Amino acid sequence: MSSLSRELVFLILQFLEEEKFKETVHKLEQESGFFFNMRCFEDMVTNGEWEEVEKYLSGFTKVDDNRYSMKIFFEIRKQKYLEALDKRDRAKAVDVLVKDLKVFAAFNEELFKEITQLLTLDNFRDNEQLSKYGDTKSARGIMLAELKKLIEANPLFRDKLQLPPLKNSRLRTLINQSLNWQHQLCKNPRPNPDIKTLFVDHSCGTSNGARAPSPVTNPLMGAVPKAGGFPPLSAHGPFQPTPAALPTSLAGWMANPSPLPHPSASAGPLGLAAANNAAILKRPRTPPTNNPAMDYQTADSEHVLKRSRPFGLSDEVHNLPASILPVAYTGQSHGQSSYTTDDLPKTVVMTLNQGSAVKSMDFHPLQQILLLVGTNMGDVMVWELGSRERIALRNFKVWDLGACSMPLQASLTSDYTASVNRVIWSPDGTLFGIAYSKHIVHMYSYHGGDALQNHLEIEAHAGSVNDLAFSYPSKQLCAVTCGEDRLIKVWDAHTGTKLYTFEGHEAPVYSICPHHKENIQFIFSTATDGKIKAWLYDNLGSRVDYDAPGHSSTMMAYSADGTRLFSCGTNKEGESFLVEWNESEGAVKRTYHGLGKQSVGVVQFDTTKNRWLAAGDESLIKFWDMDRDRLAVTTEAGGSLPASPCVRFHKEGILLAVSTNDNGVKILANADGTRLLRTMENRTFDASRVASVAVVKAPAVGTFGLASATVGTSIGDQATPVAAMVAMNTDSRSLDIKPRIADESVDKSRIWKLTEINEASQCRSLRLPDSLPTMRVSRLIYTNSGLAILALASNAVHKLWKWQRNDRNLVGKATASVVPQLWQPPSGILMTNDVSDTNPEDAVPCFALSKNDSYVMSASGGKISLFNMMTFKTMTTFMPPPPAATFLAFHPQDNNIIAIGMEDSSIQIYNVRVDEVKTKLKGHQKRITGLAFSHALNVLVSSGADSQLCVWSTDIWEKQASKFLQIPSGRAAVPLADTRVQFHLDQIHLLVVHETQIAIYDAPKLECLKQWVPREASGPITHATYSCDSQSIYVSFEDGSVGVLTASTLRLRCRINPTAYPSPNPSIRVYPLVIAAHPSESNQFALGLTDGGVHILEPLESEGKWGTSPPTENGAGPSTASGAGGSDQPQS
Repeated sequence: MSSLSRELVFLILQFLEEEKFKETVHKLEQESGFFFNMRCFEDMVTNGEWEEVEKYLSGFTKVDDNRYSMKIFFEIRKQKYLEALDKRDRAKAVDVLVKDLKVFAAFNEELFKEITQLLTLDNFRDNEQLSKYGDTKSARGIMLAELKKLIEANPLFRDKLQLPPLKNSRLRTLINQSLNWQHQLCKNPRPNPDIKTLFVDHSCGTSNGARAPSPVTNPLMGAVPKAGGFPPLSAHGPFQPTPAALPTSLAGWMANPSPLPHPSASAGPLGLAAANNAAILKRPRTPPTNNPAMDYQTADSEHVLKRSRPFGLSDEVHNLPASILPVAYTGQSHGQSSYTTDDLPKTVVMTLNQGSAVKSMDFHPLQQILLLVGTNMGDVMVWELGSRERIALRNFKVWDLGACSMPLQASLTSDYTASVNRVIWSPDGTLFGIAYSKHIVHMYSYHGGDALQNHLEIEAHAGSVNDLAFSYPSKQLCAVTCGEDRLIKVWDAHTGTKLYTFEGHEAPVYSICPHHKENIQFIFSTATDGKIKAWLYDNLGSRVDYDAPGHSSTMMAYSADGTRLFSCGTNKEGESFLVEWNESEGAVKRTYHGLGKQSVGVVQFDTTKNRWLAAGDESLIKFWDMDRDRLAVTTEAGGSLPASPCVRFHKEGILLAVSTNDNGVKILANADGTRLLRTMENRTFDASRVASVAVVKAPAVGTFGLASATVGTSIGDQATPVAAMVAMNTDSRSLDIKPRIADESVDKSRIWKLTEINEASQCRSLRLPDSLPTMRVSRLIYTNSGLAILALASNAVHKLWKWQRNDRNLVGKATASVVPQLWQPPSGILMTNDVSDTNPEDAVPCFALSKNDSYVMSASGGKISLFNMMTFKTMTTFMPPPPAATFLAFHPQDNNIIAIGMEDSSIQIYNVRVDEVKTKLKGHQKRITGLAFSHALNVLVSSGADSQLCVWSTDIWEKQASKFLQIPSGRAAVPLADTRVQFHLDQIHLLVVHETQIAIYDAPKLECLKQWVPREASGPITHATYSCDSQSIYVSFEDGSVGVLTASTLRLRCRINPTAYPSPNPSIRVYPLVIAAHPSESNQFALGLTDGGVHILEPLESEGKWGTSPPTENGAGPSTASGAGGSDQPQS
């Protein structure tokens, strides 16, 4: 249903409730599925009206919709079964078991068997789990409380548990308003009209000319609340609601349609039912009407000035006071008046032979000398432009034919070919998607070089998949597709789960354009009949229904900064239209002239640098300045272009790819692009290091005008300090040019350099899929088997990811190369810690895993819980606060003995089996933040927020030694800084982690052997851990980077910057809070992030490890130039 239809149902529900049509109210609630009446549901459950309960629920969910729904139906049917047993009505109990409960056997056969066995008992309360079952009334009350929680947690009931706030008798008020307007518009309005029917429009007969009273003062149908004025009548009919606040990009399209150029203005949904539009309400953007050139220099101009400066703009300009920054006058946009057509890529620098006609192209978002190409024969290629090599090729092939629908199988039987309609990289470049002309979308994961791996195969649409794009609703990477079946669909890009289906187009959907304004995510779609619609990520229908110029098949695209919207299309008569839209009005703002009137095929276009538009038309590439409607310049690109060539800009606008008549691609460049390619063409291709030149990935460098300065400089040309090299974002392997060294005996330490990982392509990185609410990750651990990862979030919920054994992962171990499953038992329950009366956000979470991975002990400020890792059931809870537990550790030789660090600075040695505190250790002054056992030394080492270390004998539980950390000079630790401890494999050396340092101590004497102090620019250390072989130390920092230290020397050998594991939402600052090492893969670790994500990182297979250690002749001590300070000498 459309949004207005939904609102009308709410009005009718209110009317029926006010008129006491109780049964009809609930029937409409159930049939519409718009409002779940919890009060009505409670009454039915309390009265045991089980048939009515399930019938009412059926309007909102089915048994197998999700785990919450399954649990809801199970609890209801179980209660029905137990009540029959309680009444000793075995015949009815058997009937319920067979008809109602057997459906759950497929999900949990053991549970079904257990329920069946209740028939053999004289009293089902003899079953231990049901021993506390009371009478029917109390049992229903307990179940009802559980059902309410499940319904509130079930996403299918979201926004359906409350009616919108309505004034009393709202429907009557609207009818009164309509009648008053009809009366006021009468030719001869009577002072006291006689309203006899609502079935036809009201009109007064011939009158004596008496003037009609005001609509406000003459209620025609009962009391009408006084209003400040009524909205004018429009095509939307009498039930015109006041639209909710909208993002700028959609508000005009929905609220102010222009009926003249767009006669198909929708009578459908007009507003967003979103509560998060406050920011937009605070600064609405009202374009000035007297100066069209300033439409985009209004409330968003501050944002425009804050954007990253364009390539080539000097630092001096950006250091000027705001009052003398360049101002956009008429004919200029965003202060970019320095651009000329000489900046456009018009020189052909290479031609790539594809072998079949090119249909779609896309430059890699980070490694921008990589070009992805798809052809009409279904071939997909990745080209490295520096070497002009095709580094990867995939032909069209269905991966799992047996899983395909019969229509697709039949189609492939007659013709096993498919054309590529779209190829596109994901925003972080770790995935790319392919939309084919036959049903299928393929996604590959890309890890540099020719390392393409099958990621997802989705049968997305019936018929052709016409377009594909990526988007980030709810911080979740999604793929959006559209097709010949007139549908738009949204898929989880990690799991392939379908999240949304949008229907409403009456012709095949031609293209899609996801975008966001403020925090509102939306999708534009266009169809072959020229209709444009817009959708939010909900199921409330289209928010826009407009005609594209000329009713053309149209593509839409935003400028790079997301502030300007363009479209280009061609209609059936061959007439093409390139326009800019005025988003505040939903109308065409500017039409660009110069496209042909008899185009062959649909004209394709692209935008770059917030300045230029390019389109392939009439065997030419045509360029427009965004601020001028006249054609700026054209180029034939050396000829051989088809009538409507495919065009694609490089991100920086210095390269342009265009398809040719002879199944090739020409690469056009400007001066900067030519320099870039010349630099790259002489080097051996290493995909993990591309884009290291400043011009390729300018944001990582910090300056935008250094391309010519850095190109061609070899390592041996100048003795640049290592720290300076790091700041310049270079790498000893980024340019394969060896320094000239006259004497081979020269100290090799001069050519060692810190390895910098700046891009996702330089390592193997995987963000684990997550369908649960994302809260910051407080604790993280691999299972001892290495087959899974367990995380504890700040909301006290645990998440477990498991890797399945398959052809790509024969042993099923955790890896960045295969996407795991976010695992939950069939019951759908979550492992959730007790939080008592505490706020879990303020608590100090902790957990510990048993050696056999069967149990996890955990706390989040409340009681300590013991969970079964297979069933997620809570085995027991104990030790209610205060004080709260802050750290947990299993005894290495007895799983029943647990050391529990407490908020009050004590350590309790607890025996789980007998539920008894064996002893209590006191020696710290602040809460306990770390515990580590050494079975070789028979000691327990503790650390606290007081920056103190203590050693305790595990034989007699007495303190043997204690020492405070040496805080580096010039550094001040916060009052409650966590200090963590971990034993080396030798069980003698102790890793100590503090926000100011990494240190190695000798236990049990607590002698400091080495200390490493990070550079201040990295921010505090957030966590660190030994690799599984204790040869490396992985260290995470508050600036988002991760350092890899050689454990024996505490030398930093590799730094992994946050750009190597990009966040789905680049607008927020994300950094690791915790780091965990794989138990058997020494070069694999996982990060738990502040945005709730978990990332696994591994070096490229071609590298095998994280950087190289500095030569020993350099000295064993840490190097200040490499980002470390301090000394390697023993300190006491």
